[in-house]
Amino acid sequence: MNRWLNRVAVVTGASSGIGAACCKDLVAKGMIVVGLARRENRLDEIKAALPADQAARFHGRKCDVSDEQQVIETFAWIDQTLGGADVLVNNAGIARHTTIIGAGNSADLRAVLDTNVLGVSWCTREAFQSLERRKIDDGHVVIINSIAGHAVPNMPGMSFNMYAPSKHAITALTEVLRQEFAAKGTKTKITSISPGAVDTEIIDKEALKNINIEMAMLRSEDVADAVTYCIQTPPNVQIHELTIKPIGEKF
Repeated sequence: MNRWLNRVAVVTGASSGIGAACCKDLVAKGMIVVGLARRENRLDEIKAALPADQAARFHGRKCDVSDEQQVIETFAWIDQTLGGADVLVNNAGIARHTTIIGAGNSADLRAVLDTNVLGVSWCTREAFQSLERRKIDDGHVVIINSIAGHAVPNMPGMSFNMYAPSKHAITALTEVLRQEFAAKGTKTKITSISPGAVDTEIIDKEALKNINIEMAMLRSEDVADAVTYCIQTPPNVQIHELTIKPIGEKF
């Protein structure tokens, strides 16, 4: 991680779970970290809990990644205030407890696509353009995907509704971005990390209990470790896809 010391990482969905774990891990390893989230108070709590030297390198900023203008303004602020982002961890993602065929669910389905697909697109675009403007050729974009982005688990009583299609889109988006980066001749890397179930707020534990499903889960810190592993590979090594599962996962 030495080459990332005092360089800037942006983490979306930073207020809890995987995003919060990534912020804490990266700032502990010497990076300047900008945590983006809708819940600004949670970002303040993360900063307050950090040791003083790490807190000085952590910046929380309110940003809804599904809002393109907010993303543009946020990355402009990062450029002006901190010199620009060198690492982007696209973690923000949402799920909704619905079905595709259910009535009155249009807002929920749109919200999932806006955050899980378009939000990743807006953030990656702004980060990459910043790297280009600054002539930085060794950036890294990480996308937190899901095993549901490769195969849809069949869990009777549960629907993955628009969540699984959104993550399949992320799988395709990762390859499109790899091709676009290659066409630009950049050495900036792109990585998709696909965890199995992770013990975060996105898991509806009550719904699992109601259908009598017990599920092995990863910790948020396990995924944060995977992010660190991927961004510290040698210059000639790009981890395109990393899948991690908890021991005992049944799908």
